[in-house]
Amino acid sequence: MGGFRKKDPQYEKGDNSEEHDYHEHVDEFNDEENSERNKVSKSKYEDDPDYDGEDEINVMDHYRFRQRFGIASIVLSAGQTIVMAAMMWQCGIAPININPMLGPYPDALSYWGAKNSVLILDDGEIWRLVTPIFLHAGVLHLVGNIGVQMETGVFFEREWGSLKFLIIYFGSGISSSILSVCAKPDILSVGSSGAVMGLFGAKLSEILLKYWRSQDTIQDRVSHAVRQDQLGGVLCGVLIVGLMSFIPFVDWAAHLGGLIGGIAIGMLVFAPDTGAKTTGCFWLLVGAGCTAGLFISLLVYMYTEVEPQEDLRDVCQYYKQMTGDDGYECTCSGE
Repeated sequence: MGGFRKKDPQYEKGDNSEEHDYHEHVDEFNDEENSERNKVSKSKYEDDPDYDGEDEINVMDHYRFRQRFGIASIVLSAGQTIVMAAMMWQCGIAPININPMLGPYPDALSYWGAKNSVLILDDGEIWRLVTPIFLHAGVLHLVGNIGVQMETGVFFEREWGSLKFLIIYFGSGISSSILSVCAKPDILSVGSSGAVMGLFGAKLSEILLKYWRSQDTIQDRVSHAVRQDQLGGVLCGVLIVGLMSFIPFVDWAAHLGGLIGGIAIGMLVFAPDTGAKTTGCFWLLVGAGCTAGLFISLLVYMYTEVEPQEDLRDVCQYYKQMTGDDGYECTCSGE
């Protein structure tokens, strides 16, 4: 890979201190096209004490990650794939006219843990606010979400670390399910796209909170440049995932809930990284207030205002009547 590489004696000696506990290189940017794209003029960095006079600097040689691999993203994607295969093996595949996503019948989704408002509110099955993250309407739905998780999700996890990633991912997934219950109580809902929208929302918060950080070193300037470059990609990702709201058994409310949840949780998670104590405390309070306010208000509304259809208690019969298909098979109703 062309360009300047920072020479750090502590790194060369294998120092494992927190200050240097980052991996500086990105394998994905080894190809010539990206290498050329990431080269910048030496004039931007020639005043930096770490600069050694090379003509060009490859920014990705200086972009630090908290970990080398996105383990959680990979494990989640693998688990979601296994669940999809097991569900289809146990419950079969529905005809295209019933499930165009190449997946099982709707009763199978409910049986395996889809968001079903009447079971959540009347039967106390709160776990259904979490389990939809692991389910997908079909193979096409699964491939779309896993594609984002294995690329963008892995990259974000390497930047943030697995703990922050999981907090944002599951927090956003839960907020997406809650808003779906509130806004669309009479449909089943599955998919990790609400959690994915939360990752995008958290990245927007990170970009905002770190925008005014000092840029005194090459590393600071590189990090700032990468975050600005990510902004366009994140907005594009939000648009693409938003269009998936029209897929059967996926709804716009889940996507919106995940996005808003990710923004609020992101402010809370990234507040300590703003670079100044006063600013960090301010955003910590804002993030905590937004996160608490979001979840409390949604939960209060969900339990006091939402009245789901009792028909969804028997998903099999509900969808038989909805489709008007006498050949509808209840292969996985649990009865």
